[in-house]
Amino acid sequence: MAAGTRRYDPERRQRIIDAAIRVVGAKGIAGLSHRSAAAEADVPLGSTTYHFKSLDDLLVAALRQANEAYAPELAPRGDEDLADALARLLGEVLAADRGRAELEYELYLAALRRPALRPVAAEWLESVAGALAEHTDPLTARALVAVMDGICLQVLLTDRPYEEPYAREVLARVLGLPPRP
Repeated sequence: MAAGTRRYDPERRQRIIDAAIRVVGAKGIAGLSHRSAAAEADVPLGSTTYHFKSLDDLLVAALRQANEAYAPELAPRGDEDLADALARLLGEVLAADRGRAELEYELYLAALRRPALRPVAAEWLESVAGALAEHTDPLTARALVAVMDGICLQVLLTDRPYEEPYAREVLARVLGLPPRP
């Protein structure tokens, strides 16, 4: 290929997003730069700045991808009530890929310091609350999201094992369900 000739690479943008997620997973958000994403994606540095003018733009794309990858089944199965279903779901999320859960929370918490990420984080919270509102009222749905986030953060921050019976009891209280014997 002659110098200066560009090779069409329709997957490059996606490879950069995937690389950014891997970098954040390995080194945290502080380890992410255009340079580290380019190296991980094996693309020229100019490609990252072409597709993402700022690091925040790249983080927004990574957070959107994390949102799209997380489409939980919130409906109860069989004889489960909603508290059972949500407690089970939390256990599945935390057991399936703890590193992925840590990465997603790190991206969300980055919105505290990076205002560009806030709308994407808010969209995710609203989508989960909207899905829960199909099973309860909107206010309770928002409370459930807050409780589930709190339980996940406690597990991730303390390295304690996830306790499904505890989660079920707390979620049942928010839902106004009777305690289990």
